[in-house]
Amino acid sequence: MVIPLRAIQSATASGGDLILRYTGGTAVLELGRAAPKWASKIVNPKSLLDKLGIKPGMKIAALGLDEPDFLAQLRKLANVATEELAEPLDVIFLGVRNAGNLSQLRTLERRIKPDGAIWVIRPKGSAAMHQLDVLQAGRDAGLVDVKVASFSATHTAEKFVIPLSRRQYKPARR
Repeated sequence: MVIPLRAIQSATASGGDLILRYTGGTAVLELGRAAPKWASKIVNPKSLLDKLGIKPGMKIAALGLDEPDFLAQLRKLANVATEELAEPLDVIFLGVRNAGNLSQLRTLERRIKPDGAIWVIRPKGSAAMHQLDVLQAGRDAGLVDVKVASFSATHTAEKFVIPLSRRQYKPARR
Protein backbone atom coordinates (compact mmCIF):
# COMPACT_ATOMS: atom_id res chain seq x y z
CA MET A 1 0.00 0.00 0.00
CA VAL A 2 1.23 3.51 -0.81
CA ILE A 3 -0.05 6.53 1.12
CA PRO A 4 0.94 9.86 -0.43
CA LEU A 5 2.28 12.32 2.15
CA ARG A 6 -0.27 14.92 1.05
CA ALA A 7 -3.09 12.48 1.91
CA ILE A 8 -1.97 12.10 5.54
CA GLN A 9 -4.16 14.10 7.91
CA SER A 10 -2.39 13.06 11.14
CA ALA A 11 0.47 10.90 12.34
CA THR A 12 0.86 9.78 15.95
CA ALA A 13 2.92 7.21 17.79
CA SER A 14 1.54 4.87 20.43
CA GLY A 15 3.29 1.88 22.00
CA GLY A 16 5.65 1.38 19.07
CA ASP A 17 2.92 1.82 16.45
CA LEU A 18 2.78 4.64 13.91
CA ILE A 19 -0.86 5.54 13.37
CA LEU A 20 -1.61 7.34 10.12
CA ARG A 21 -5.01 8.88 9.47
CA TYR A 22 -5.37 9.68 5.79
CA THR A 23 -8.11 10.41 3.28
CA GLY A 24 -8.61 6.68 2.62
CA GLY A 25 -8.80 5.58 6.27
CA THR A 26 -6.31 4.63 8.97
CA ALA A 27 -3.09 2.64 8.76
CA VAL A 28 -1.13 1.26 11.71
CA LEU A 29 2.52 0.42 11.17
CA GLU A 30 4.54 -1.51 13.77
CA LEU A 31 7.84 0.42 13.95
CA GLY A 32 8.88 -0.08 17.57
CA ARG A 33 11.06 2.66 19.06
CA ALA A 34 11.26 4.43 15.68
CA ALA A 35 7.52 5.25 15.65
CA PRO A 36 7.78 8.65 17.44
CA LYS A 37 10.61 9.75 15.14
CA TRP A 38 8.60 8.85 12.03
CA ALA A 39 5.49 10.59 13.35
CA SER A 40 7.51 13.75 13.99
CA LYS A 41 9.04 13.72 10.51
CA ILE A 42 5.64 13.28 8.89
CA VAL A 43 4.02 16.06 10.93
CA ASN A 44 7.03 18.39 10.54
CA PRO A 45 8.52 17.69 7.10
CA LYS A 46 11.79 19.34 6.05
CA SER A 47 11.49 22.48 3.96
CA LEU A 48 12.89 22.53 0.44
CA LEU A 49 15.85 24.63 1.61
CA ASP A 50 16.59 22.06 4.33
CA LYS A 51 16.47 19.23 1.77
CA LEU A 52 18.88 21.16 -0.44
CA GLY A 53 21.28 21.76 2.47
CA ILE A 54 21.01 25.55 2.50
CA LYS A 55 22.27 27.20 5.69
CA PRO A 56 22.18 30.84 6.84
CA GLY A 57 24.91 33.03 5.40
CA MET A 58 25.91 30.78 2.51
CA LYS A 59 27.17 32.37 -0.72
CA ILE A 60 24.89 31.17 -3.50
CA ALA A 61 24.34 31.80 -7.20
CA ALA A 62 21.01 31.07 -8.87
CA LEU A 63 21.41 30.95 -12.63
CA GLY A 64 18.67 30.37 -15.17
CA LEU A 65 16.01 29.92 -12.48
CA ASP A 66 12.61 31.47 -13.01
CA GLU A 67 11.27 30.52 -9.58
CA PRO A 68 10.38 33.78 -7.74
CA ASP A 69 9.04 32.07 -4.59
CA PHE A 70 12.13 29.88 -4.25
CA LEU A 71 14.47 32.82 -4.83
CA ALA A 72 12.62 34.88 -2.20
CA GLN A 73 12.99 32.06 0.37
CA LEU A 74 16.65 31.69 -0.55
CA ARG A 75 17.37 35.41 -0.16
CA LYS A 76 15.94 35.40 3.36
CA LEU A 77 18.54 32.85 4.41
CA ALA A 78 21.62 33.35 2.23
CA ASN A 79 23.61 35.76 0.07
CA VAL A 80 22.26 35.17 -3.44
CA ALA A 81 23.57 36.38 -6.79
CA THR A 82 21.57 35.87 -9.98
CA GLU A 83 24.10 37.28 -12.46
CA GLU A 84 27.52 38.24 -11.09
CA LEU A 85 29.24 35.28 -9.45
CA ALA A 86 31.17 36.29 -6.33
CA GLU A 87 33.59 33.41 -5.85
CA PRO A 88 34.08 31.06 -4.16
CA LEU A 89 30.49 29.92 -3.77
CA ASP A 90 28.94 27.40 -1.41
CA VAL A 91 26.16 26.43 -3.83
CA ILE A 92 25.18 27.13 -7.41
CA PHE A 93 21.64 26.46 -8.60
CA LEU A 94 21.61 25.99 -12.36
CA GLY A 95 18.22 25.98 -14.06
CA VAL A 96 18.32 24.09 -17.37
CA ARG A 97 15.63 23.60 -20.01
CA ASN A 98 17.46 21.29 -22.42
CA ALA A 99 20.62 19.19 -22.64
CA GLY A 100 22.48 22.03 -24.38
CA ASN A 101 22.33 24.11 -21.18
CA LEU A 102 24.38 21.46 -19.36
CA SER A 103 27.67 22.51 -20.95
CA GLN A 104 27.91 25.24 -18.28
CA LEU A 105 28.76 22.64 -15.62
CA ARG A 106 32.41 22.53 -16.69
CA THR A 107 33.02 26.22 -15.98
CA LEU A 108 30.77 26.43 -12.93
CA GLU A 109 32.74 23.69 -11.15
CA ARG A 110 35.65 26.15 -10.85
CA ARG A 111 33.45 28.68 -9.07
CA ILE A 112 32.43 26.58 -6.07
CA LYS A 113 34.34 25.95 -2.86
CA PRO A 114 36.06 22.55 -2.60
CA ASP A 115 33.15 21.29 -0.49
CA GLY A 116 30.56 23.25 -2.48
CA ALA A 117 27.77 21.91 -4.65
CA ILE A 118 26.00 22.51 -7.93
CA TRP A 119 22.29 21.73 -8.05
CA VAL A 120 20.97 21.20 -11.58
CA ILE A 121 17.26 22.03 -11.69
CA ARG A 122 15.50 20.46 -14.69
CA PRO A 123 11.92 19.88 -15.83
CA LYS A 124 10.44 16.52 -14.89
CA GLY A 125 9.48 14.24 -17.77
CA SER A 126 10.99 16.46 -20.47
CA ALA A 127 11.60 14.97 -23.90
CA ALA A 128 14.34 17.61 -24.40
CA MET A 129 16.43 16.24 -21.52
CA HIS A 130 16.58 13.07 -19.48
CA GLN A 131 18.17 12.28 -16.12
CA LEU A 132 20.93 10.36 -17.90
CA ASP A 133 21.81 13.53 -19.88
CA VAL A 134 22.26 15.44 -16.63
CA LEU A 135 24.27 12.69 -14.95
CA GLN A 136 26.57 12.30 -17.98
CA ALA A 137 27.13 16.07 -18.24
CA GLY A 138 28.08 16.19 -14.56
CA ARG A 139 30.52 13.32 -14.97
CA ASP A 140 31.97 14.90 -18.12
CA ALA A 141 32.60 18.05 -16.04
CA GLY A 142 34.53 15.96 -13.51
CA LEU A 143 31.79 16.02 -10.87
CA VAL A 144 30.00 13.26 -8.99
CA ASP A 145 26.26 13.07 -8.44
CA VAL A 146 25.33 12.58 -4.79
CA LYS A 147 21.65 13.38 -4.39
CA VAL A 148 18.34 13.80 -6.20
CA ALA A 149 15.48 15.85 -4.76
CA SER A 150 12.02 16.84 -5.86
CA PHE A 151 12.39 20.60 -6.38
CA SER A 152 8.72 21.19 -7.20
CA ALA A 153 5.75 19.48 -8.81
CA THR A 154 7.32 20.24 -12.21
CA HIS A 155 11.08 20.15 -11.55
CA THR A 156 13.75 17.77 -10.24
CA ALA A 157 17.09 18.75 -8.69
CA GLU A 158 20.33 16.76 -9.02
CA LYS A 159 23.27 17.60 -6.77
CA PHE A 160 26.86 17.44 -7.99
CA VAL A 161 30.07 17.88 -6.00
CA ILE A 162 33.81 17.80 -6.64
CA PRO A 163 35.16 14.28 -5.95
CA LEU A 164 37.05 13.99 -2.65
CA SER A 165 40.21 12.99 -4.50
CA ARG A 166 40.26 16.33 -6.36
CA ARG A 167 39.38 18.70 -3.53
CA GLN A 168 42.18 21.10 -2.80
CA TYR A 169 41.90 23.05 0.42
CA LYS A 170 43.86 26.17 1.08
CA PRO A 171 45.46 26.21 4.55
CA ALA A 172 44.02 28.76 6.95
CA ARG A 173 46.11 31.89 7.46
CA ARG A 174 47.43 32.57 10.93
